[in-house]
Amino acid sequence: MITISQRVEIQDAEIEWQFIRSSGAGGQNVNKVSTAAQLIFDIRASSLPEFYKERLLAKSDHRITASGKVIIKCQETRSQLTNRELALEQFIELVKSVGRVAKKRIATKPTKASKKRRIESKKKRGDIKSLRKKPLD
Repeated sequence: MITISQRVEIQDAEIEWQFIRSSGAGGQNVNKVSTAAQLIFDIRASSLPEFYKERLLAKSDHRITASGKVIIKCQETRSQLTNRELALEQFIELVKSVGRVAKKRIATKPTKASKKRRIESKKKRGDIKSLRKKPLD
């Protein structure tokens, strides 16, 4: 079981793992050993609450495909186990991020003093610019 929050848990069977060869420099080790971990999670077929599913599918993230799958590839280390743990941490953080509801912003009006300061600075700037003009004959 993977714990996302106090009420939300995901079964281990819902996450599919693939191990592939890492790209980039690394010598013979890269060519022989499949150390990169790729986590695949189908959002629509999961046991997540509807709130999480909707927010994940609406999220604009390059790791979420149009078909509704989360694909996280991790190839940071030479250890397959470490890459797997890092990919799982990224996945948990992604799911947690949609669980947080942003606080609604309350619009406020500028104070009288701030309006006055703004107008004075604009007038001062205008006076400086007017000094750049050529004098009239």
